[in-house]
Amino acid sequence: MEIGLLWFDNNPKLGLHEKVVGAAAYYQRKYRQQPNLCFVHPSMIPDAGVQAGSILIRSNLMIRPDHFWIGIAEEEELATCQAHKKSG
Repeated sequence: MEIGLLWFDNNPKLGLHEKVVGAAAYYQRKYRQQPNLCFVHPSMIPDAGVQAGSILIRSNLMIRPDHFWIGIAEEEELATCQAHKKSG
């Protein structure tokens, strides 16, 4: 994913899934496309990868805590992310 939306959400009442869904809803309204990939700081994710609906959630040390880099990944990148989840 080369281009995405950086979203900030530090609401302690919401879990990871709800925060990603909120970021995705904003992305959908703004760009009229459904995102399929979201990167978060490793401290925010319980294991190598999870999903929020159809959005893959992956960890990345470059993302600051409480930030979400969300957007549309190419099919090849999605396949790589899914393979990493299975092997991780």
